[in-house]
Amino acid sequence: MATLGDPKKTIEILNKYHFVFQKKFGQNFLIDTHVLDKIIRAAEITKEDMVLEIGPGIGTLTQYLCENARKVVAVEIDKMLIPILKEDTLAEYDNVEVINADILKVDLNKLVEEKNEGKPVKVVANLPYYITTPIVMSLLEQDFPIKSITVMVQKEVADRMKAEPGTPDFGALSLAVQYRADTYIAANVPPNCFMPRPAVGSCVIRLAKKEEPPVKVMSETLMFKMIRAAFNQRRKTLVNAIANSPELSFSKEAVTAALVKAGIREDERGEKLGLKEFGELSDILFQRIGQKGEG
Repeated sequence: MATLGDPKKTIEILNKYHFVFQKKFGQNFLIDTHVLDKIIRAAEITKEDMVLEIGPGIGTLTQYLCENARKVVAVEIDKMLIPILKEDTLAEYDNVEVINADILKVDLNKLVEEKNEGKPVKVVANLPYYITTPIVMSLLEQDFPIKSITVMVQKEVADRMKAEPGTPDFGALSLAVQYRADTYIAANVPPNCFMPRPAVGSCVIRLAKKEEPPVKVMSETLMFKMIRAAFNQRRKTLVNAIANSPELSFSKEAVTAALVKAGIREDERGEKLGLKEFGELSDILFQRIGQKGEG
């Protein structure tokens, strides 16, 4: 069987099933074998691994995963694609299971327990760009056994994930990802590698889950509320951004005092601070007000 990395084979399958691209699902199928090989290498897939694939589409990347992994569980939201996957493009593989579901509603701990005896899995995905960030953050924040996430994302999202404090791309996503994972950009992917062609360039990025976060804080919840506050109003000073946040109820005086204690300028903006500074600041405020969220 010809692989779906061949554009002619992709077109043949789409025509055979009269498949219509669903705009609401943001579907763009890979049609470049070099990129598919790079994803497999970046994800470091071996015959020991179970791979959780999110959004297999018509099975282009799934075929490569099946060739390289011990087991593949592919979760696809579009029910119109399930017959194509089960009856055609993945029919010859006995190490794949296709599940028709929304990954954001799947109990991943239960899935890993049932399909991989609770041992860590590797996640691979070519995600619709409109939902990349919610899915990546959901995967990183959930406490389920995971080794790494290798995902195709919009280039600007990859840049934001890797960005350092003080740079234009730096923001809440940068801090959230870097708190939980080490990032590595494996490949830049131009629009002509997809069908239909997206309007923007893409990247394959690998996120290796950290065993321990780079900073230890008294309350992760408080730190990330402060980070969101800082970047929701990134042109404001930290004092005003945190004091005005609907998620928090700190007075300007309390925030100013915490900044002074942490050795941070009173007129500083959040975009200049890294995880270490946000961690120190949140610990000072947490100690000041306990867990009531007031100050």
